[in-house]
Amino acid sequence: MKNKLKTRRIAKKRFEATGTGKIRRCKVGLNHLMQNKRSNRRRNLTAGSELYKGDHKRITRMLGEGA
Repeated sequence: MKNKLKTRRIAKKRFEATGTGKIRRCKVGLNHLMQNKRSNRRRNLTAGSELYKGDHKRITRMLGEGA
């Protein structure tokens, strides 16, 4: 009998898979010290970005079969 591949819950909260199979992540630096950052930089931090190529295999394994 094959064991189920479980999802790491923290990975599910931080990453999401797109329809084409890419993985999106949130950018860091939005939690505190916001008044020192320019509004243009804050706006750019709200947009997500694609995951680094070297981390792709590890994160897809953490996301489980649903990704």
